[in-house]
Amino acid sequence: MSSGFGIDHLPYGVFSVAGGPRRVGVRYGNGVLDLHAATGRPEFDQPSLNAFLALGPEVWRQTREEVAGLVEAADLVPLADAVLHLPVEVADYVDFYASLDHASNVGRIFRPDGEALTPNWRHLPIGYHGRAGTVVVSGTPVTRPSGQRKAPDETAPTYGPSRRLDIEAELGFVVGAPSELGSAVPFAGLADHVFGVTGLNDWSARDIQAWEYVPLGPFLGKSFATSISPWVTPLAALDAAWVDLPEQDPVPLPYLGPGATRGLDIAVQIELNGEVVSRPPYRTMYWSPAQMLAHLTVNGASLRTGDLFASGTISGPEPGQRGSFLELSWGGKEPFTTGDGTSHTFLEDGDEVVIRYSAPATGGGRIAMGEVAGRVERAR
Repeated sequence: MSSGFGIDHLPYGVFSVAGGPRRVGVRYGNGVLDLHAATGRPEFDQPSLNAFLALGPEVWRQTREEVAGLVEAADLVPLADAVLHLPVEVADYVDFYASLDHASNVGRIFRPDGEALTPNWRHLPIGYHGRAGTVVVSGTPVTRPSGQRKAPDETAPTYGPSRRLDIEAELGFVVGAPSELGSAVPFAGLADHVFGVTGLNDWSARDIQAWEYVPLGPFLGKSFATSISPWVTPLAALDAAWVDLPEQDPVPLPYLGPGATRGLDIAVQIELNGEVVSRPPYRTMYWSPAQMLAHLTVNGASLRTGDLFASGTISGPEPGQRGSFLELSWGGKEPFTTGDGTSHTFLEDGDEVVIRYSAPATGGGRIAMGEVAGRVERAR
């Protein structure tokens, strides 16, 4: 199947038809298998994946085998007739900062005369706790946020719409099986708790963020919207995508599994108004998914079904591999030009961003993971 949604992919989502109830489905080609109709299982007659995710990895494995035996002969709902919804009721949302290239670029932009990385960056996966209630499904319009902002040449802050609205092309990890409060999840426990991955855009108001983030970090500059794909790709579909991490120096502490965890070879493509402006490679990420999960829980913080944690901006070492407009325009000082001759720094009202993802397939070729799209609307 050439669509990238063949038998070796089978991502899960939530759909409805003609205003009917929301149900769990699996995409196959250009159709959706209604899992409740096909199996009669009550966890699929739900408006989110959560009831299914809570059943754990053995049920996930058995269901994937069952679905693979059903889809080719099933009467699928045409994708064109399906309305796609947020696939998961998000419990908690944590965003990391796992790309060495992105962190270095940001450091050079904001601290040109200082060290690019903060002293702790190479010792632990840095992250912040985001707002679960503003995670939205791909295609949801994004309203330009308003808030306090203060430019370097201004003597006092002002209030108004963000002037430096940005994207962050990321990968999200969806937790299925919970963990016990007070118990850390070991680095080897990724597949015991994480069901799968989804594309993610952590929309960012850079001017609001810059004024508010000292000393407690991102808040209103991030919390207004985070878009995810309607499809969650099971970890099992990514068996052919695991690769070695870049060298980690210094060697991380033992609980982070130095030398024992791996990254993912996922290609990312960012489109602005229909034109590709960047191709970030996820395989260059410094911290692995397993290390992010281990650090997230090392203090005993528990996982809940529906938790979402994200990688942070995916950027590679080359200019054409940067995962944010902050980097592509080097802080707004070096506008980049698209094919129609238009110069860009940060997002304008009406701009549409689409982020696409693909990975090696277990059967050869590639799977095309669900895209993440959003159009900027003017501030209210």
